[in-house]
Amino acid sequence: MAAPDKNGAQSTINYNEIPAKIRRRPYYVVLPGLIILIGILIPFVTAIALSFTNYSFKLPTTKFVFLKNWIALLSSKDFYHALSVTLRYAFYCTGVQMVLGTVVAFLLKAENWFTRILKVLFTFPLMVAPAIAVLVWQLMTSNSVGVLEKFLNLLGVFNFPWGASKKTAMFTVVLIDTWVNMPFVILLVSAGINSLPKSPFEAAQVDGAGAWFTFKTLTFPMLKPFMYIALLFRLMAALQEFGIIFALTKGGPGDTLMNISLTAYLTGFTYQSLAKALPYLLILWSIVNVSARLIVNRQRQLTKQAAGIQ
Repeated sequence: MAAPDKNGAQSTINYNEIPAKIRRRPYYVVLPGLIILIGILIPFVTAIALSFTNYSFKLPTTKFVFLKNWIALLSSKDFYHALSVTLRYAFYCTGVQMVLGTVVAFLLKAENWFTRILKVLFTFPLMVAPAIAVLVWQLMTSNSVGVLEKFLNLLGVFNFPWGASKKTAMFTVVLIDTWVNMPFVILLVSAGINSLPKSPFEAAQVDGAGAWFTFKTLTFPMLKPFMYIALLFRLMAALQEFGIIFALTKGGPGDTLMNISLTAYLTGFTYQSLAKALPYLLILWSIVNVSARLIVNRQRQLTKQAAGIQ
C-alpha cells in the first residue's frame, strides 16, 4: 500500500505492520449490518420453506406439500378480493394524503406564529396509536353523541353509516388513516420547501415570472425528490395496513375490508393454518418490494437531475 509522506513522496506501507486493532476496525463496522441481515434472512427463509408444507398449530407433524398451498392461493377468490382491497386502499390513502399533505404544506409555508402553532398541532395525530385513533373516531362518529354526526345533522344527513356499511367502510378507514398519517407528508414536504435554494426564485422574480410559472418550472421539479420519499413511506405502510382496519371493522362488514394482511392473520391464527397464510405475506412482501424499488429508482433519477448529473 502506497501513501504520501510529509514531503509528498510515495512510501510503501506493509499491511502486516498495521496494528491488529486497526485492521479489525472495518469488521466492527460491518458486523452490526451483518447481524441485522442474518436476523432478517432467518425468518424470511423459514417462511418460504414453511409455505411448502402443511405446517399448522393443530397438526403434531409437518410434511412437505410442495406447491399445494400456492396453487390453492392462486385459485382462491378470497386472494384476489384481498389483493383488490389492498391495492385500492393503498391507492386511496396514498393519493389523498399526498395531495392534501402537499397543499397543506404550501399553506403553512409562511413563517409566523399562527403557522408555527398549526405545525405543532398537525404533529399530534402522529403520536396516536392506530387503535386509539380508531376509538377516537368511533366516538366522534357515534350516532348518539358523535361530534361529526351532529355536524352532519346540521346539513340534513342523519345516521350516516360510516364503517357499518359496505358502501362507506372504505371511505371511513381512509379518512382515519389520512387523519393519522397525513402529518407525516406535511412534515416531509415542508422540510423540502424550506430547503429549496432561494437564488433561482429571486432570479425568476427579477425576470417577471408569474407564480404558476415559478411553481411549475422551479418549485415542483425541485420538490419531487422529497415527495417521492413521502410517497415511498406512505405507500409501503398503506399496502401493509392492519391496525386501523382491524380495530374498526375487523375486515367487515362481511369481507369488504379484508386485505392481504387481515386475510393472512385470519388464516394463520384464527384458522391455525400458518402454512396457508405465509403465501399471502410473501406475495405482499413482493408487492411492497417492487413498489419500493420503482419509487427509489425514480427518486434517485430526480436527485441526479436536480444536481445536474445525467
